[in-house]
Amino acid sequence: MNLFGEVESIKRDGLTGHESTRQGNDEWLTPPEIIKALGPFDLDPCSPVKRPWPTAKEHYTVMDNGLLKPWTGRVWCNPPYSAISKWTERMAGHGDGILLTFARTDTEWFHENVFAQAGAILFLRRRLRFYYSSGALAPNAAGAGSALVAYGHRNMDALHALSDRGTFVSLRSEERRTV
Repeated sequence: MNLFGEVESIKRDGLTGHESTRQGNDEWLTPPEIIKALGPFDLDPCSPVKRPWPTAKEHYTVMDNGLLKPWTGRVWCNPPYSAISKWTERMAGHGDGILLTFARTDTEWFHENVFAQAGAILFLRRRLRFYYSSGALAPNAAGAGSALVAYGHRNMDALHALSDRGTFVSLRSEERRTV
C-alpha cells in the first residue's frame, strides 16, 4: 500500500496505530451493563464467534458476514473498527438501532453516517474498558473516547435516558429535546 492509500484509510476509518488490538482481531466485547441499560435488541450483526453473554436475540458473526445478511428489528452494532465506514453506512441505512463507535468526529464516515443520518449521539464521559471474547475485562481503557449513536426515535429515547453518563446531542431539529 502506498503512503497516499494509508493516509486515506486513516481519514476514512479514523484509526491510528495506537488503537491496534493486542489480541490481533476486532473482537472487543461491549461492557454488559451498556447492553442491559439500552436493550433488548433483536439483532447484533457484529457479534463475536464466542461470547460470554448475549447482546441480542439473534447474532451474526464474522463467519456469517453481517454486512451481507438481512437486518431486521432493533439492531445493536459494536462494529469491527477496521471497517467502520462500511458498518456505519449499513447502520444508517437500516435506521433502527444503536451503534457504539469511537468518537471520531473528524472523519468522513462520521460526517456522512452519523451527523447526517443519526437522530442523536451520546458522547460517553469516560473511556470504555472493553472485554475480551473470553469474558475477561481488558486491562486498559480504549484508545479513544466512545459514542453511542441512535437511529430512530426509540433509540434516541434510550440514549436520552442515559444522558447522565455523558453528553447527549440531538441531531434532528424536528426532534430536538431539552436536556
